[in-house]
Amino acid sequence: MISERIGSKESTQWLPPYYAALSQIQKGRVMMRNGNTQDLDGVAEQAEKYLGTAQSLAGADNAEIRLLKKMAYSLRMMVNPQQRFMTDGARASEELSRAEKLDPANPRIALIKAEDVYFTPEQYGGSKSKGIEMFKDALAKFNAYKPKTALDPNWGRGEAEYFINLPAESKK
Repeated sequence: MISERIGSKESTQWLPPYYAALSQIQKGRVMMRNGNTQDLDGVAEQAEKYLGTAQSLAGADNAEIRLLKKMAYSLRMMVNPQQRFMTDGARASEELSRAEKLDPANPRIALIKAEDVYFTPEQYGGSKSKGIEMFKDALAKFNAYKPKTALDPNWGRGEAEYFINLPAESKK
């Protein structure tokens, strides 16, 4: 993996292991969308390994790393949501809350919160229409947010735009 090779050269920087973790999480999200949830534990484990390295370099107070930790726990939960909601689901919520306290203006945090509401069944407090409104809020945050450097995380805008632009019948 390219990010591993870069990480071995830039061993004092938190971004290479962060991006390696992000690539694992994105792989897991594609697997999940394709209904392949049985292998998500291994993908989440790989992401968590990279995140451990990133966090040891960046420190515990990094909202971007906390957000990816939330996403990794969410992948683990999707292996068996009924059994794992109280453990991995609770850990995911805790990481999201920590990330939001560290960087409330972060649009990726708003994006993932919107996704959670959008994909959660109504009987558990979710709603596609509430999610769409939250995606609009996330997009407003993307419009106002400026990464510290050109290498800092800046992903997610396209995803918010995708959900906002879905045809009306798929938002119900």
